[in-house]
Amino acid sequence: MNMILGKRHIILAALVLVLGIAVYLNWTFGGKEGGFSITDQLETGKNYGDAQYVDADADTEENELEVNAAGSTFFSEARLTRQQSRDNAIDTLTQMFQDSSLTEEQKSQLAVKAAGVAEAIETEGKIENMIKAKGFSDCMVYIDGDRVDAIIKTNGLLKEEVAQITDILISETGALEENISITEAQ
Repeated sequence: MNMILGKRHIILAALVLVLGIAVYLNWTFGGKEGGFSITDQLETGKNYGDAQYVDADADTEENELEVNAAGSTFFSEARLTRQQSRDNAIDTLTQMFQDSSLTEEQKSQLAVKAAGVAEAIETEGKIENMIKAKGFSDCMVYIDGDRVDAIIKTNGLLKEEVAQITDILISETGALEENISITEAQ
C-alpha cells in the first residue's frame, strides 16, 4: 500500500511540474498583452488565411471577381427568398395552430407539417454542407416532399461529380433518382 501511494505522489509531482513549465512558457512567450499578436503582422483589410493570387493577370482577376460576385448574388438572393417563403409558411402554420376552432386531429396534422418543415430545413443544410465539402464553392438544395432539387455553383459538372451529388441526395433524403434534379449555376 505504501509503495502505491509513493508512485501516485511521483506521478502527481511530475504532472504539477509539467503544468508549471507550460504556464511559464505561456507567460514568457505570450508577452505583456497575454498572447501572440498575429494580427500585427497582417496588412490592414486582409484576413488571416485569405487566398492570394500569384502572377495573376489583373484583367483576369477582375473578371473572376465579377463572375464570383454575380454567382454569390444569385445564391444570396435564393437563400433570402427561401428563408422568406419558409417564414411565411411557419407564420401561417402558427396562426392556424392558434385557431381555437380546430379539432385536436387538425392540430396534430399541423404539428406534423411543422415538424416536416423543420426536418426539411435541417436536411437541406446538411446536404449543402456535404456538397460543399466535396469541393464546390456554393450550392442550394430544395426539398419538397419526395422531390429534391440541387443548384450547384460550377463551371461544368463531370459525371463523377454528378454521381457523388446524386449519392448524397439519395442517402440523405431517400428520394428516388428520377425525383432528383441537379442544375449548374455559374
